[in-house]
Amino acid sequence: MKFLPISFLILALATATALAYDPSPLQDICVATNDLESGVFVNGKFCKDPKQATADDFVFMGLRNPGNTSNPLGSKVTQAFVQQFPGLNTLGISMVRVDFAPGGLNPPHFHPRGTEVQIVVEGTLLVGFVTSNQLNNTLFTKVLYKGDVFVFPIGLIHFQLNIGNTYALSISSFSSQNPGLITIANAVFGAKPPISADVLTKAFQLDKKVVEYLEAQSWYDNN
Repeated sequence: MKFLPISFLILALATATALAYDPSPLQDICVATNDLESGVFVNGKFCKDPKQATADDFVFMGLRNPGNTSNPLGSKVTQAFVQQFPGLNTLGISMVRVDFAPGGLNPPHFHPRGTEVQIVVEGTLLVGFVTSNQLNNTLFTKVLYKGDVFVFPIGLIHFQLNIGNTYALSISSFSSQNPGLITIANAVFGAKPPISADVLTKAFQLDKKVVEYLEAQSWYDNN
């Protein structure tokens, strides 16, 4: 049996560490602060002096209450990213709560900086993601029930639809303190300033009047 040289293993581990999306913490704690005068920049946001940190910096109560689903999409995403939860700074994780009215949709979107793992807490969801052009834009889709877990790989377009007749709730975690969010319809047809109708007409093979109609809509953001 042939063993790999120890130098090769060390190099492999070092490379894996170097390719991590969120830098590993450089100290025990690094609470985000907007006070640039007293803060010290490490990675992510500026850090509060660790000696001034309190237990309150590490608790977030924003996921306690249901989100308001009375909107065109019938869903509401409540974020617990570093912007809302400073204690996450440099830790490479975050969460969201997603509430769905019956028929509610979290529309096609992607997270450029994080993989998402979602668990269904209540209800029945149809979820799916689409691979890149390299894999022929293959759709992977599944119906999820209470307690089921699904993973959406980083940077791939995905969606969640409540196909039940009752309220649904899911909780997701991300592999980044700030995974980012790009909602496809909002980005393409709601860009400011707008993308040229000539570009979208050719890209989507639509009549120019249809493109102009879509660009004139008020695209709702459920985040």
